[in-house]
Amino acid sequence: MNYRTKAEYYIKGITQGFVEASEVIAWADEVIVSAPKTEDWMIEISTCGPGDRMVVLSHLNTVKGVADPVELAALLKAKGAS
Repeated sequence: MNYRTKAEYYIKGITQGFVEASEVIAWADEVIVSAPKTEDWMIEISTCGPGDRMVVLSHLNTVKGVADPVELAALLKAKGAS
């Protein structure tokens, strides 16, 4: 799964209330460790606090790439969201 797809999932999750900022921060921490190249958005999200919901959301919007609609739909369905 690409970063943009996961970012779109988290954007929907935060705006619809089924994802907390802390979950996105934990994901960014994992991505930093496993990514071949660290990108600015990874570090920015990783350094946010659990109360920085809107800041996390703004950084998610900077993730480059194209979301895979099939994977995104599957993630949302698994969470019971649309």
